[in-house]
Amino acid sequence: MATKLGTKVSTLLKYSSPHNVTRMLSQAAPAPFDLQHSNPFAKKVDAIPVAKYGGRHTVTMLPGGGIGPEMMTYVREVFRYAGVPVDFEVVQIDQKSESDEDLEYAITSIRRNGVGIKGNIETGSARPGVLSRNVGLRNELDLFVNVLHAKSHAGVNSRHRDIDVFIVRQNTEGEYAMLEHESVPGVVESMKVVTEENSERVARYAFEFARKNGRKKVTTVHKANIMKLSDGLFLEVSRQMSKEYPEIQHGDMIIDNTCMQLVSNPHQFDVINTTNLYGSIVSNVICGLIGGAGLFSGRNYGDHYAVFEPGTRNTGTAIAGKNIANPIAMLQAGVDMLHHLGHTSHAKLIEDAIYKTINEDRIHTPDLGGQATSIDVVQNIVKYLQQSTRKAN
Repeated sequence: MATKLGTKVSTLLKYSSPHNVTRMLSQAAPAPFDLQHSNPFAKKVDAIPVAKYGGRHTVTMLPGGGIGPEMMTYVREVFRYAGVPVDFEVVQIDQKSESDEDLEYAITSIRRNGVGIKGNIETGSARPGVLSRNVGLRNELDLFVNVLHAKSHAGVNSRHRDIDVFIVRQNTEGEYAMLEHESVPGVVESMKVVTEENSERVARYAFEFARKNGRKKVTTVHKANIMKLSDGLFLEVSRQMSKEYPEIQHGDMIIDNTCMQLVSNPHQFDVINTTNLYGSIVSNVICGLIGGAGLFSGRNYGDHYAVFEPGTRNTGTAIAGKNIANPIAMLQAGVDMLHHLGHTSHAKLIEDAIYKTINEDRIHTPDLGGQATSIDVVQNIVKYLQQSTRKAN
């Protein structure tokens, strides 16, 4: 099956630098840049050198809506105290606008800088012709895979402990193709798109990730018992791919049963390989079991670009401006970004401060059952960064 996709280079994944992404060679010339409303699928793109000036990286920052802007303020503050050599190009997207101008500029900025960090961007218009801002970013930049690490925190009370699962999610197709039409009044048809090429890309990523990180098992999550052609293709590609990795156990599970098993026995999972919509469901279920939306980050990777964000992609509009939102997910997204850029010492510094704040000092916002404010959490993290700076001097 691999031969059908033409020449590739092997995936490079190491936990010491886990954010290097597969670089696959495309046989087709890149499509011209324009937002694909009528055919919003991921497309191959050419690489532009990552922006780096005088040893400093420039990163695109998309605050988004809801709690996004305040979370980005905390990211910048923590980075400042940690002495991180990163500058931000802030791009605001008007969520109420039906124009794509802001989105086009955001995509251009990420192409120029190579890396972005974002909050969730609401699409205010309900008009069918208006492209989802979040889906548009992923498709135009060909961010074909999303990775979420769901790992228990010792200092957080949760329904299960000692969970350590990676979810590898196809990020650009499936039900998110956004191809819907009303065939006759009162009857709406929505097209689910699954391609062999993108199914293979995400499957190879999952197995390579497992191999490079010492993981023993990959579970493919699907609904092939009902959607025999679409999910059947995704499952068959994963089964064929598993033959190239005989040292890694491969199994599959229907999405319904997966949700039940995550609640009853989550420790059976190691790496989950799944389609776009099921990945969203599984990610939210497992994050809810071990701490909720405020703790975990998500990484979006393509051949050339990477975008980091909170793992469950929640906007948090209801708690915006109340100083109660948990900043950890966005700060952890910043840590992931620093690992990706190669700033591992700065990433470790912030990561250690986050760990101590959550698990040792137990400075918890209300979503974790605590009474701390967002600023309390950030100030405690900054305290550890200041201590580390004084020791270094």
